Amino acid sequence: MNKQLIILCGLALSGNLLTAFAQRQPLNPPPRELVTNHKERPCPTSFRLIGEGEANSRAVRQVKRLLGEKIGPDGFPIYIGEKDDKAVKPFRKRIPNREEGYYLSIGDNRIVLAGNDERGTFYAVQTLKQWMRNGVAGDSLTALLHEVEIKDYPDIRFRGVVEGFYGTPWTHENRLRQLRFYGEHKLNTYIYGPKDDPYHSTPHWRIPYPEKEARNLSRLIETARENEVDFVWAIHPGQDIQWNEADRAKIMEKFEHMYRLGTRSFAIFFDDISGEGTNADRQAELLNYLDDHFVKAKGDVGPLIMCPTEYNKSWAKPEGGYLKTLGEKLNPGIQVMWTGDRVVADMTSEGLDWIGQQIRRPAYVWWNFPVSDYVRDHLLMGAVYGNEKGIGAKMSGFVANPMERAEASKIALYGVASYTWNTERFDSQRSWEEAATILLPDAAEAMFTFCRHNSDLGPNGHGYRRVESTEIRPYAERALQALRSGRTINTDDFIRLKREFEKIIESANLLLTSESNPALLAEIKPWIRQFGLLGHMGSEALALNEALGQQSEETFKRKYKHLKALQKLSYEIDQTENQNPYQPGVKTGSKILMPLIDTLFITAVGQFNREHGTQLSITTRYSPHSFASNMAWLSHRPLQTKNRAVSVTPPLEVVKWSPGGYIEFTFDKTYPAFEPIIDFGQKETPAWGKLEVSADGRTWQTVTIEKGMKPMPVKAIRFSNAGDKEEEIRLKRFAIRLPE
Repeated sequence: MNKQLIILCGLALSGNLLTAFAQRQPLNPPPRELVTNHKERPCPTSFRLIGEGEANSRAVRQVKRLLGEKIGPDGFPIYIGEKDDKAVKPFRKRIPNREEGYYLSIGDNRIVLAGNDERGTFYAVQTLKQWMRNGVAGDSLTALLHEVEIKDYPDIRFRGVVEGFYGTPWTHENRLRQLRFYGEHKLNTYIYGPKDDPYHSTPHWRIPYPEKEARNLSRLIETARENEVDFVWAIHPGQDIQWNEADRAKIMEKFEHMYRLGTRSFAIFFDDISGEGTNADRQAELLNYLDDHFVKAKGDVGPLIMCPTEYNKSWAKPEGGYLKTLGEKLNPGIQVMWTGDRVVADMTSEGLDWIGQQIRRPAYVWWNFPVSDYVRDHLLMGAVYGNEKGIGAKMSGFVANPMERAEASKIALYGVASYTWNTERFDSQRSWEEAATILLPDAAEAMFTFCRHNSDLGPNGHGYRRVESTEIRPYAERALQALRSGRTINTDDFIRLKREFEKIIESANLLLTSESNPALLAEIKPWIRQFGLLGHMGSEALALNEALGQQSEETFKRKYKHLKALQKLSYEIDQTENQNPYQPGVKTGSKILMPLIDTLFITAVGQFNREHGTQLSITTRYSPHSFASNMAWLSHRPLQTKNRAVSVTPPLEVVKWSPGGYIEFTFDKTYPAFEPIIDFGQKETPAWGKLEVSADGRTWQTVTIEKGMKPMPVKAIRFSNAGDKEEEIRLKRFAIRLPE
């Protein structure tokens, strides 16, 4: 038999050897070692399981669910079990001697599903399901079965997701679908830590879950177990914890409550807090107590995980000794989480070496992608990339923090599953394209078009950006360069841009009418509608320039009028959909396409006005007020206008307000009076704060913030730190209420 060995490099397969297979059914994560002779045989009409009595019962149930009525006392044999089980013992030497490793073989006379441990057997079944999905799982006895031999195991021990974002937590149904998705793609960890669950954090972390919530958690835990996912329940007590025996006992009681519900893995988060809760010695003392008296005492509980207060390098203060204290005092088995060089960052070998030296153990990575709680007007549908390859040994775990839109997050999580399984051979682009196909099979190309133009975050306080619209970017850049130089757009570039905008319009319509994933479309429908409008605006902006070149005044004015109408429709979506209190609205194609459309519009209208003596407006978006700050952390915060109150969207984390740092509002006109609404999480406005008012936007006067302030005209407001040291505050609300 002329077999060919194929070592998979991500999914970038050599030549066309497995192109047909990959198109028919991608394997995710891609196996490390795959041998095939490309021999096809008719799929057996019946199967019999050998070893089901000893094998992982969850893996056995998966096989039975896959094959259904095709399983009986006779038929094509399937040997299943763990390495010491009688059924698979003859194949023991072929099983990778690694945690969660497995061996899968489909041959002339048998199928073998053998795991190094129970989870390995489960993963062998998942690969079998992917390999056979278009055959046995279908309703066709003539489907072809391809012979194959696979040996595989993961790089990183703990791989998965931390639901740790701010905002609306996932629904119960969201979480059930997520857990099944994790099992299918060999993610083994789900950390439950939604910031807005009151029983996870302040104010109710001391209180057991009410009956309904407890029932839902119990079902989630069971679903996680069925999919070989560790359900890790996290508590976030640091904001108001008292370092005393009473609060320690409350945490033990809460852990015991969750243990009775079925939880066998736990975490404690000390992130995004201030005050006494940040004390490293106290944190270590508590964690060691819980590790000794709960984790080790139970015997069936996984390693305790903690998220430190200094959870990234930019916030770390080595001179203060916080991380060093954790490294020296924490029990060796306790896992310490880390987001990288910044709050939002990609992992590097150098960065992991640095934190490993500080905490004296490999870091447990908390990757803040595709989380969008700090840019909630954007969807992060881009590829998984940026984390260095071949660094699996330098981390004990890797979990991604997703968006509050659970289904949309699967685009990235599909890639995370592949990266964490084999960090050296991960193929970002191929994984991204496959994810679109898996997530929306009846409109995969349209879905990928949408993803390509909805990848970047826009300007943000974390400075984290992603590539977007990469295929069309060269054409857009040449077009912009031509316009800014007073030249016309190259014909080939013009045609390519026109085709892209037409494709966007088509894709939006296909997505809106897709039926294969209603949950996904319900989450992203506002962005799809906005995406379609973007395509129309792009087409009309090009038509505007075309009419200008043809000196067709009538056509130009018609296209101009239509574009203004499209701008208004886009504004209405932005002002009515996704109206969260932080970054409200709906943005799409904001990095490359919207700037191009704006420039096309401004340039064409400006030239038309000069040539025809007209005064057509060149405004591309409507925003009555503006916001500015000399602090990078706040400078990109969007403004909201609700019920006459103009407010800056509050950041999620503690704000470090530097001396001389300010925030400034400028209003659309001078108002006769105003009312400041300031909430820094304190009873009184801090003494270091200075409020200045300007009636004309040029001259300023300092005013005292007090109840019953006398009316005074205002065109602009500035609030600054007039002290001589950095202040840490929670900017819960800063708003200016204006009269009608």
